Amino acid sequence: MSHWAILRAWGPPERFGYSVYRELEGTEPEALDAMLKLVDAFGEARTEAGRRRQRRQVFRVSERSYFVRVRNRSSDDEAHFILAPLIADTRNDQLPDTAHQSI
Repeated sequence: MSHWAILRAWGPPERFGYSVYRELEGTEPEALDAMLKLVDAFGEARTEAGRRRQRRQVFRVSERSYFVRVRNRSSDDEAHFILAPLIADTRNDQLPDTAHQSI
C-alpha cells in the first residue's frame, strides 16, 4: 500500500507555496479518486440556490494535478491540487532515505 499526499497550492502566483491538504494510504487509483472527490467538493455552495448561482470550472493540468475555479456572486476561489506519492522516508525501512536513491 502506497502513501500519498494531496497538495494544495496557495498564495498569489508570484509567491505561491504548497501545503499538505490531506494524506492517505492506498493504490494510485484510490488516491486519485479521493483527490477528485476533494476537487469536486472544493468551494461547493451549501444550498441549492447557491449552487445554481455558482460557476465551477475544473482544469486538468496533468494526470495527477487539477486546478479548480469557483465563482460566486461576490467572490472567486481557486485551488491547485496535486497528488504526490511518497518516494523517500528516513523512518520507513521499505523506502529509500533520499529521493536520489528512489530513481
